[in-house]
Amino acid sequence: MKFDQLFQNQLDQLKEEGNYRIFAELQRKCGAFPKVVNHHEDGTRDVTVWCSNDYLGMGQHPKVVNTMVEAVQSCGTGAGGTRNISGNAYHHKRLEAELADLHQKEDALLFTSGYVSNWAALSTLGSRLPNAVILSDELNHASMIEGIRHARCQKAIWTHNDPEDLDRKLAALPANATKIVAFESVYSMDGDIAPIKEILDVCDKHGAMSYIDEVHAVGMYGPRGGGVAEREGLMDRITLIEGTLGKAFGVVGGYITGSHALCDFIRSFASGFIFTTALPPACAAAATASIRHLKESSIERDMQKRQVKRLRQRLDAEGIPHVDNPSHIIPVMVKDPVKCRMLSDILMDQFGIYVQPINYPTVPKGTERLRFTPGPLHTDADIDYLVEALKTLWKQCAIAHAVA
Repeated sequence: MKFDQLFQNQLDQLKEEGNYRIFAELQRKCGAFPKVVNHHEDGTRDVTVWCSNDYLGMGQHPKVVNTMVEAVQSCGTGAGGTRNISGNAYHHKRLEAELADLHQKEDALLFTSGYVSNWAALSTLGSRLPNAVILSDELNHASMIEGIRHARCQKAIWTHNDPEDLDRKLAALPANATKIVAFESVYSMDGDIAPIKEILDVCDKHGAMSYIDEVHAVGMYGPRGGGVAEREGLMDRITLIEGTLGKAFGVVGGYITGSHALCDFIRSFASGFIFTTALPPACAAAATASIRHLKESSIERDMQKRQVKRLRQRLDAEGIPHVDNPSHIIPVMVKDPVKCRMLSDILMDQFGIYVQPINYPTVPKGTERLRFTPGPLHTDADIDYLVEALKTLWKQCAIAHAVA
């Protein structure tokens, strides 16, 4: 059998549908973010990144960079293996204590990524707890879906951000079910925010465990960057808070926080923790520095909010359609996969603007978009230049404008 031909047939179909992903080769320049160097077939060029999840530019903050360098020089590079084999590095334990404090929980547990922390925690909870039923918001991230699938327990899908539907689904479960409600705070594709209090009220009514993914919110919301739940004074009501170190904190890794018993339970039974090489100590040290800085500094968050507001106002002024939401994520709607890919390519090639097209299966067909994440290091001139480029392309490509 010609396996390569089987592979190529499906790749060709992806290309015909406009959903084939092409990765730009980008080289970040320390101290220059959001400017990066794009390596391409004709050489190199400087471009401005508009879709990074390094939302606050902390990946190049001097405190974070210097801490990582010092830790590498002190500890070396890798962790040497799993924590079961190589032990708990000092920097791992210090970071977990910092995360527990951030979310006002008893304990925290580190993972190699936010994807792994969701997959490992949900699969372990669902597979180990008696008569477990996981109730998942219908727009939960792929990592949560994967964790639920591997849990091999009963599941129920509830309508996105709809506490009333969640209430109905919970009420229909048998009395002996261990109920786990999994949802996100900020949903990364539409940028909407969950009604956390109302969801927790329903969880309390039915004695359900609450599991919230705050990966797009930690560092960004709340007086110390603890996320939307901190901003709304709800952290103490949530059983498990999951987050990432690879977005607003600018490093790499994922984590969960909760009670001592909960974190020890996941530590003891989650294969995604037990059998995975631990984060390099230098990464843990850098993440600790980033979290500590954002606990005390609101400058980055305040400037980021200003630039989000400015970009929205400029898009509105030009009639460029974008999803109106209360978060920092600005999806500009194209609603055509081929045009979405084409716009992305032209923005890069002709304007030096890098933004990835978001096509199916990440979003439903017919909702293709460009997803912009303005940060505190984008200047007013960057925003004006971006909007002028979009204005030009909207006319050239005959894309519908927003209705005033």
